[in-house]
Amino acid sequence: MTMNRRTLLGAAAALPALGGLPFRSARAQAANTIRIGVLNDQSGTYRDLSGPGSTQAVELAVKESGITQRGVTVEVVQADHQNRPDVGSTVVRQWIDRDGIDVVVDVPTSSVALAVNTLVREKNKVFLNSGAATSDLTGAQCSPNTVHWTYDTYMLANSTGGAMVRAGGKSWFFITADYAFGHALERDTGNFVKAQGGEVLGAVRTPFPGTTDFSSYLQQAQRSRAQVIGLANAGGDTINSIKQAAEFRITRGGRVKLAGLLVFITDVNSLGLEVAQGLVLSETFYWDLNDKTRAFTQRLGAMPGNIKPSMVQAGCYGSVLHYLKAAGDMGVAAAKASGVEAVNRMKAMPTSDDAFGDGTIRADGRKIHPCYLFEVKAPSESRGAWDYYKLLGTTAGDQAFRPVADGGCALVRS
Repeated sequence: MTMNRRTLLGAAAALPALGGLPFRSARAQAANTIRIGVLNDQSGTYRDLSGPGSTQAVELAVKESGITQRGVTVEVVQADHQNRPDVGSTVVRQWIDRDGIDVVVDVPTSSVALAVNTLVREKNKVFLNSGAATSDLTGAQCSPNTVHWTYDTYMLANSTGGAMVRAGGKSWFFITADYAFGHALERDTGNFVKAQGGEVLGAVRTPFPGTTDFSSYLQQAQRSRAQVIGLANAGGDTINSIKQAAEFRITRGGRVKLAGLLVFITDVNSLGLEVAQGLVLSETFYWDLNDKTRAFTQRLGAMPGNIKPSMVQAGCYGSVLHYLKAAGDMGVAAAKASGVEAVNRMKAMPTSDDAFGDGTIRADGRKIHPCYLFEVKAPSESRGAWDYYKLLGTTAGDQAFRPVADGGCALVRS
Protein backbone atom coordinates (compact mmCIF):
# COMPACT_ATOMS: atom_id res chain seq x y z
CA MET A 1 0.00 0.00 0.00
CA THR A 2 1.21 3.50 -0.80
CA MET A 3 0.51 6.28 1.66
CA ASN A 4 0.80 9.77 0.20
CA ARG A 5 0.73 12.24 3.08
CA ARG A 6 1.18 15.48 1.18
CA THR A 7 1.79 18.05 3.87
CA LEU A 8 2.50 21.57 2.65
CA LEU A 9 4.69 23.42 5.13
CA GLY A 10 4.67 27.17 5.26
CA ALA A 11 7.25 29.88 5.85
CA ALA A 12 9.63 30.34 8.73
CA ALA A 13 6.76 31.72 10.75
CA ALA A 14 4.95 28.47 10.19
CA LEU A 15 7.87 26.21 11.09
CA PRO A 16 6.46 25.37 14.54
CA ALA A 17 3.65 23.65 12.65
CA LEU A 18 6.15 20.97 11.69
CA GLY A 19 5.26 19.35 14.97
CA GLY A 20 1.88 18.52 13.48
CA LEU A 21 3.20 16.13 10.84
CA PRO A 22 1.26 12.86 11.16
CA PHE A 23 4.32 10.66 11.64
CA ARG A 24 5.39 8.23 14.31
CA SER A 25 8.88 8.72 15.70
CA ALA A 26 11.77 7.43 13.60
CA ARG A 27 12.42 4.66 16.15
CA ALA A 28 8.91 3.35 15.74
CA GLN A 29 9.07 3.19 11.95
CA ALA A 30 8.25 -0.07 10.29
CA ALA A 31 11.32 -1.51 8.62
CA ASN A 32 9.54 -1.76 5.28
CA THR A 33 8.43 1.90 5.09
CA ILE A 34 10.31 4.34 2.85
CA ARG A 35 9.68 8.03 3.49
CA ILE A 36 10.35 10.59 0.78
CA GLY A 37 10.39 14.35 1.34
CA VAL A 38 9.90 16.65 -1.67
CA LEU A 39 11.50 19.99 -0.80
CA ASN A 40 11.06 22.93 -3.15
CA ASP A 41 9.48 26.30 -3.87
CA GLN A 42 5.74 25.93 -3.36
CA SER A 43 4.79 29.60 -3.55
CA GLY A 44 7.51 31.69 -5.20
CA THR A 45 9.39 32.18 -8.44
CA TYR A 46 10.05 28.45 -9.02
CA ARG A 47 6.58 27.11 -8.15
CA ASP A 48 5.49 26.29 -11.70
CA LEU A 49 8.68 24.53 -12.77
CA SER A 50 8.91 22.62 -9.49
CA GLY A 51 6.38 22.98 -6.64
CA PRO A 52 3.39 20.62 -6.31
CA GLY A 53 4.06 19.24 -9.79
CA SER A 54 7.29 17.66 -8.52
CA THR A 55 5.34 15.86 -5.80
CA GLN A 56 2.89 14.59 -8.41
CA ALA A 57 5.81 13.24 -10.44
CA VAL A 58 7.28 11.51 -7.36
CA GLU A 59 3.94 9.86 -6.64
CA LEU A 60 3.81 8.51 -10.21
CA ALA A 61 7.32 7.07 -9.74
CA VAL A 62 6.20 5.32 -6.57
CA LYS A 63 3.21 3.85 -8.39
CA GLU A 64 5.26 2.66 -11.36
CA SER A 65 8.26 1.33 -9.43
CA GLY A 66 6.37 -1.81 -8.43
CA ILE A 67 7.84 -1.69 -4.94
CA THR A 68 4.49 -1.32 -3.17
CA GLN A 69 3.31 -4.57 -4.73
CA ARG A 70 6.09 -6.24 -2.75
CA GLY A 71 4.64 -5.19 0.61
CA VAL A 72 6.64 -1.97 0.96
CA THR A 73 4.91 1.21 2.12
CA VAL A 74 6.06 4.52 0.63
CA GLU A 75 5.06 7.83 2.19
CA VAL A 76 5.53 11.13 0.37
CA VAL A 77 5.48 14.59 1.99
CA GLN A 78 6.28 18.02 0.61
CA ALA A 79 7.54 21.30 2.07
CA ASP A 80 8.25 24.86 0.94
CA HIS A 81 11.84 26.01 1.51
CA GLN A 82 11.02 29.58 0.36
CA ASN A 83 14.37 29.68 -1.49
CA ARG A 84 16.11 30.12 1.87
CA PRO A 85 18.93 27.84 3.05
CA ASP A 86 18.02 28.29 6.72
CA VAL A 87 14.40 27.25 6.14
CA GLY A 88 15.42 24.32 3.96
CA SER A 89 17.97 23.08 6.48
CA THR A 90 15.49 23.34 9.36
CA VAL A 91 12.87 21.34 7.48
CA VAL A 92 15.30 18.60 6.45
CA ARG A 93 16.84 18.29 9.91
CA GLN A 94 13.41 17.84 11.47
CA TRP A 95 12.33 15.49 8.71
CA ILE A 96 15.31 13.22 9.37
CA ASP A 97 15.67 13.50 13.14
CA ARG A 98 12.01 13.31 14.07
CA ASP A 99 10.03 12.02 11.12
CA GLY A 100 12.30 9.38 9.68
CA ILE A 101 12.64 10.74 6.15
CA ASP A 102 14.97 8.54 4.09
CA VAL A 103 15.19 10.53 0.86
CA VAL A 104 15.09 14.26 0.06
CA VAL A 105 14.07 15.11 -3.52
CA ASP A 106 14.14 18.13 -5.87
CA VAL A 107 15.43 21.26 -3.99
CA PRO A 108 15.62 24.04 -6.59
CA THR A 109 17.72 27.04 -5.50
CA SER A 110 21.37 26.05 -5.39
CA SER A 111 22.15 27.73 -2.08
CA VAL A 112 19.45 25.59 -0.43
CA ALA A 113 20.64 22.47 -2.25
CA LEU A 114 24.23 22.95 -1.09
CA ALA A 115 23.03 23.25 2.53
CA VAL A 116 20.84 20.14 2.16
CA ASN A 117 23.72 18.30 0.47
CA THR A 118 25.88 18.79 3.58
CA LEU A 119 23.12 17.87 6.03
CA VAL A 120 22.04 14.73 4.19
CA ARG A 121 25.66 13.54 4.08
CA GLU A 122 26.01 14.17 7.82
CA LYS A 123 22.87 12.08 8.47
CA ASN A 124 23.74 9.38 5.88
CA LYS A 125 20.46 9.70 4.00
CA VAL A 126 19.87 10.18 0.24
CA PHE A 127 19.58 13.45 -1.71
CA LEU A 128 18.13 13.21 -5.22
CA ASN A 129 18.68 16.65 -6.68
CA SER A 130 16.60 17.64 -9.68
CA GLY A 131 15.92 21.37 -9.29
CA ALA A 132 19.25 22.89 -8.31
CA ALA A 133 21.71 23.69 -11.09
CA THR A 134 25.11 24.36 -9.55
CA SER A 135 27.76 22.02 -10.97
CA ASP A 136 29.56 22.26 -7.61
CA LEU A 137 27.28 19.44 -6.41
CA THR A 138 29.36 17.07 -8.54
CA GLY A 139 32.55 19.07 -8.13
CA ALA A 140 34.12 20.45 -4.97
CA GLN A 141 30.92 19.81 -2.97
CA CYS A 142 30.24 16.29 -4.26
CA SER A 143 28.84 13.81 -1.77
CA PRO A 144 28.51 10.00 -1.73
CA ASN A 145 24.90 10.52 -0.63
CA THR A 146 23.84 12.75 -3.55
CA VAL A 147 22.74 12.13 -7.13
CA HIS A 148 22.52 15.20 -9.40
CA TRP A 149 19.94 14.12 -11.93
CA THR A 150 18.50 16.60 -14.41
CA TYR A 151 20.81 19.43 -15.56
CA ASP A 152 23.57 21.68 -14.28
CA THR A 153 25.34 24.95 -14.99
CA TYR A 154 28.16 23.30 -16.95
CA MET A 155 25.67 21.63 -19.29
CA LEU A 156 23.75 24.87 -19.82
CA ALA A 157 26.95 26.80 -20.49
CA ASN A 158 28.19 24.10 -22.86
CA SER A 159 24.95 23.83 -24.83
CA THR A 160 23.24 27.23 -24.86
CA GLY A 161 26.33 29.37 -24.26
CA GLY A 162 28.37 27.42 -26.76
CA ALA A 163 25.67 27.71 -29.42
CA MET A 164 25.46 31.49 -28.96
CA VAL A 165 29.24 31.91 -29.31
CA ARG A 166 29.34 29.73 -32.42
CA ALA A 167 26.57 31.91 -33.90
CA GLY A 168 28.83 34.97 -33.55
CA GLY A 169 28.07 36.24 -30.05
CA LYS A 170 31.66 36.81 -28.93
CA SER A 171 31.21 39.60 -26.36
CA TRP A 172 29.03 39.01 -23.29
CA PHE A 173 27.56 40.86 -20.33
CA PHE A 174 25.83 38.91 -17.57
CA ILE A 175 22.77 39.75 -15.48
CA THR A 176 23.25 37.34 -12.61
CA ALA A 177 21.04 36.24 -9.73
CA ASP A 178 23.14 36.88 -6.63
CA TYR A 179 23.33 33.39 -5.13
CA ALA A 180 25.13 30.11 -5.78
CA PHE A 181 23.23 29.15 -8.94
CA GLY A 182 23.69 32.49 -10.68
CA HIS A 183 27.37 32.67 -9.75
CA ALA A 184 28.01 29.13 -11.04
CA LEU A 185 26.13 29.73 -14.30
CA GLU A 186 27.98 32.99 -14.94
CA ARG A 187 31.31 31.30 -14.15
CA ASP A 188 30.73 28.24 -16.33
CA THR A 189 29.33 30.20 -19.28
CA GLY A 190 32.08 32.80 -19.04
CA ASN A 191 34.67 30.04 -19.17
CA PHE A 192 33.11 28.65 -22.37
CA VAL A 193 32.94 32.11 -23.96
CA LYS A 194 36.62 32.81 -23.25
CA ALA A 195 37.72 29.31 -24.29
CA GLN A 196 36.17 29.93 -27.71
CA GLY A 197 37.89 33.27 -28.20
CA GLY A 198 35.16 35.51 -26.81
CA GLU A 199 35.26 38.02 -23.97
CA VAL A 200 33.18 38.91 -20.94
CA LEU A 201 32.73 42.69 -20.73
CA GLY A 202 31.11 42.73 -17.32
CA ALA A 203 28.34 41.53 -15.04
CA VAL A 204 25.80 42.87 -12.59
CA ARG A 205 24.41 40.95 -9.64
CA THR A 206 20.68 41.18 -8.87
CA PRO A 207 19.16 40.48 -5.43
CA PHE A 208 17.45 37.10 -5.02
CA PRO A 209 14.66 36.56 -4.23
CA GLY A 210 12.42 39.61 -4.49
CA THR A 211 13.66 41.51 -7.56
CA THR A 212 11.03 42.25 -10.20
CA ASP A 213 12.38 45.39 -11.90
CA PHE A 214 15.35 44.57 -14.13
CA SER A 215 15.26 47.76 -16.21
CA SER A 216 18.37 49.37 -14.73
CA TYR A 217 20.36 46.12 -15.05
CA LEU A 218 19.30 45.71 -18.68
CA GLN A 219 20.26 49.29 -19.47
CA GLN A 220 23.65 48.76 -17.84
CA ALA A 221 24.14 45.67 -20.00
CA GLN A 222 23.11 47.63 -23.09
CA ARG A 223 25.63 50.36 -22.32
CA SER A 224 28.42 47.77 -22.27
CA ARG A 225 27.81 47.28 -26.01
CA ALA A 226 28.08 43.50 -25.58
CA GLN A 227 26.72 41.38 -28.40
CA VAL A 228 25.05 38.98 -25.94
CA ILE A 229 23.30 39.68 -22.66
CA GLY A 230 23.50 36.45 -20.67
CA LEU A 231 20.64 35.93 -18.23
CA ALA A 232 22.16 33.90 -15.40
CA ASN A 233 18.84 33.60 -13.60
CA ALA A 234 15.73 31.43 -13.74
CA GLY A 235 11.98 31.27 -13.29
CA GLY A 236 10.19 34.54 -12.70
CA ASP A 237 13.46 36.48 -12.88
CA THR A 238 14.11 35.23 -16.42
CA ILE A 239 10.52 35.95 -17.45
CA ASN A 240 10.69 39.51 -16.15
CA SER A 241 14.12 40.10 -17.73
CA ILE A 242 12.93 38.99 -21.17
CA LYS A 243 9.67 40.92 -20.97
CA GLN A 244 11.41 44.11 -19.89
CA ALA A 245 14.09 43.71 -22.57
CA ALA A 246 11.28 43.57 -25.12
CA GLU A 247 9.62 46.65 -23.60
CA PHE A 248 12.88 48.63 -23.83
CA ARG A 249 13.51 47.26 -27.34
CA ILE A 250 17.01 46.25 -26.30
CA THR A 251 17.25 43.53 -28.93
CA ARG A 252 15.63 45.63 -31.67
CA GLY A 253 17.63 45.50 -34.89
CA GLY A 254 19.36 42.27 -33.94
CA ARG A 255 22.71 43.71 -32.80
CA VAL A 256 22.15 42.53 -29.22
CA LYS A 257 20.99 38.99 -28.45
CA LEU A 258 19.47 37.72 -25.22
CA ALA A 259 20.79 34.39 -23.97
CA GLY A 260 18.32 32.81 -21.58
CA LEU A 261 20.81 30.41 -20.03
CA LEU A 262 18.14 28.55 -18.07
CA VAL A 263 14.68 28.73 -19.61
CA PHE A 264 11.93 26.24 -18.78
CA ILE A 265 8.85 25.39 -20.78
CA THR A 266 6.75 27.00 -18.05
CA ASP A 267 8.67 30.25 -18.65
CA VAL A 268 7.91 30.10 -22.37
CA ASN A 269 4.25 29.55 -21.55
CA SER A 270 4.25 32.61 -19.29
CA LEU A 271 6.01 34.74 -21.89
CA GLY A 272 3.87 33.62 -24.82
CA LEU A 273 5.26 32.74 -28.24
CA GLU A 274 4.95 36.30 -29.50
CA VAL A 275 7.61 37.41 -27.00
CA ALA A 276 9.59 34.17 -26.64
CA GLN A 277 9.86 33.20 -30.32
CA GLY A 278 13.42 32.64 -31.46
CA LEU A 279 14.87 32.05 -28.00
CA VAL A 280 17.49 29.32 -27.99
CA LEU A 281 17.57 27.16 -24.87
CA SER A 282 18.68 23.80 -23.54
CA GLU A 283 16.67 21.15 -21.74
CA THR A 284 17.13 17.47 -20.97
CA PHE A 285 13.40 16.70 -21.21
CA TYR A 286 10.58 17.98 -23.41
CA TRP A 287 7.12 16.50 -23.12
CA ASP A 288 6.67 16.29 -26.93
CA LEU A 289 10.17 15.01 -27.78
CA ASN A 290 9.21 11.43 -28.65
CA ASP A 291 6.61 8.72 -28.04
CA LYS A 292 8.01 7.83 -24.62
CA THR A 293 8.02 11.41 -23.31
CA ARG A 294 4.47 11.86 -24.56
CA ALA A 295 3.41 8.62 -22.85
CA PHE A 296 5.03 9.72 -19.58
CA THR A 297 3.24 13.08 -19.76
CA GLN A 298 -0.08 11.35 -20.39
CA ARG A 299 0.39 9.03 -17.41
CA LEU A 300 1.32 11.96 -15.20
CA GLY A 301 -2.10 13.45 -15.92
CA ALA A 302 -3.39 16.95 -15.32
CA MET A 303 -0.77 19.09 -13.59
CA PRO A 304 -1.43 21.98 -11.18
CA GLY A 305 -2.32 25.00 -13.31
CA ASN A 306 -2.83 22.75 -16.37
CA ILE A 307 0.86 23.00 -17.29
CA LYS A 308 3.04 20.45 -19.03
CA PRO A 309 5.83 18.93 -16.92
CA SER A 310 9.17 20.72 -16.73
CA MET A 311 12.49 18.90 -16.87
CA VAL A 312 12.77 19.42 -13.09
CA GLN A 313 9.51 17.59 -12.47
CA ALA A 314 10.52 14.86 -14.92
CA GLY A 315 13.81 14.57 -13.03
CA CYS A 316 11.96 14.01 -9.76
CA TYR A 317 10.13 11.14 -11.44
CA GLY A 318 13.24 9.57 -12.98
CA SER A 319 15.44 9.85 -9.88
CA VAL A 320 12.85 8.45 -7.47
CA LEU A 321 11.95 5.63 -9.85
CA HIS A 322 15.62 4.60 -10.02
CA TYR A 323 16.10 4.91 -6.26
CA LEU A 324 13.11 2.68 -5.58
CA LYS A 325 14.41 0.11 -8.07
CA ALA A 326 17.76 0.14 -6.25
CA ALA A 327 16.08 -0.12 -2.83
CA GLY A 328 14.05 -3.08 -4.03
CA ASP A 329 17.18 -4.70 -5.44
CA MET A 330 19.29 -4.34 -2.29
CA GLY A 331 16.47 -4.66 0.23
CA VAL A 332 14.56 -1.86 1.92
CA ALA A 333 16.22 -2.33 5.30
CA ALA A 334 19.70 -2.00 3.77
CA ALA A 335 18.67 1.04 1.72
CA LYS A 336 17.28 2.77 4.80
CA ALA A 337 20.30 1.88 6.91
CA SER A 338 22.84 3.64 4.68
CA GLY A 339 22.27 6.42 2.18
CA VAL A 340 25.80 5.88 0.85
CA GLU A 341 25.09 2.24 0.06
CA ALA A 342 21.74 3.11 -1.53
CA VAL A 343 23.45 5.64 -3.82
CA ASN A 344 26.22 3.14 -4.58
CA ARG A 345 23.58 0.66 -5.72
CA MET A 346 21.99 3.37 -7.89
CA LYS A 347 25.38 4.03 -9.50
CA ALA A 348 25.92 0.33 -10.15
CA MET A 349 22.60 -0.05 -12.00
CA PRO A 350 21.90 1.38 -15.48
CA THR A 351 19.06 3.89 -15.50
CA SER A 352 16.01 3.70 -17.75
CA ASP A 353 12.76 5.65 -17.78
CA ASP A 354 10.38 7.19 -20.29
CA ALA A 355 11.37 10.77 -19.45
CA PHE A 356 15.14 10.52 -20.08
CA GLY A 357 15.68 7.17 -21.77
CA ASP A 358 18.70 5.05 -20.85
CA GLY A 359 21.60 6.44 -18.84
CA THR A 360 24.12 5.96 -16.06
CA ILE A 361 25.23 7.64 -12.83
CA ARG A 362 28.92 8.47 -12.53
CA ALA A 363 31.16 8.17 -9.50
CA ASP A 364 30.73 11.91 -8.77
CA GLY A 365 26.94 11.51 -8.63
CA ARG A 366 26.29 13.09 -12.05
CA LYS A 367 23.42 11.42 -13.94
CA ILE A 368 24.33 11.14 -17.63
CA HIS A 369 21.76 11.54 -20.41
CA PRO A 370 21.44 13.60 -23.62
CA CYS A 371 20.95 17.37 -23.72
CA TYR A 372 18.73 19.00 -26.34
CA LEU A 373 19.15 22.43 -27.92
CA PHE A 374 15.77 23.94 -28.82
CA GLU A 375 14.49 27.09 -30.46
CA VAL A 376 11.13 28.52 -29.42
CA LYS A 377 8.65 28.44 -32.29
CA ALA A 378 6.97 31.45 -33.80
CA PRO A 379 3.19 31.58 -33.22
CA SER A 380 2.60 30.59 -36.86
CA GLU A 381 4.70 27.41 -36.39
CA SER A 382 2.90 26.13 -33.30
CA ARG A 383 0.26 23.46 -33.82
CA GLY A 384 -1.50 24.20 -30.54
CA ALA A 385 -1.18 24.52 -26.77
CA TRP A 386 2.31 23.73 -25.41
CA ASP A 387 3.73 23.00 -28.88
CA TYR A 388 6.61 25.38 -28.23
CA TYR A 389 9.95 23.89 -29.29
CA LYS A 390 11.75 22.84 -32.44
CA LEU A 391 14.85 20.72 -31.99
CA LEU A 392 18.10 22.26 -33.21
CA GLY A 393 20.54 19.63 -32.00
CA THR A 394 21.32 16.87 -29.52
CA THR A 395 24.45 16.51 -27.40
CA ALA A 396 25.24 13.02 -26.15
CA GLY A 397 25.44 12.66 -22.38
CA ASP A 398 29.17 11.97 -22.34
CA GLN A 399 29.70 15.28 -24.16
CA ALA A 400 27.02 17.41 -22.51
CA PHE A 401 28.30 17.31 -18.95
CA ARG A 402 31.67 18.22 -17.45
CA PRO A 403 34.30 15.47 -17.79
CA VAL A 404 34.39 13.51 -14.57
CA ALA A 405 38.11 14.18 -14.06
CA ASP A 406 37.70 17.96 -14.31
CA GLY A 407 35.29 18.64 -11.45
CA GLY A 408 37.59 18.18 -8.49
CA CYS A 409 35.28 15.64 -6.82
CA ALA A 410 37.04 13.68 -4.08
CA LEU A 411 34.99 10.57 -4.95
CA VAL A 412 36.69 10.27 -8.33
CA ARG A 413 39.85 8.20 -8.29
CA SER A 414 42.55 9.22 -10.75
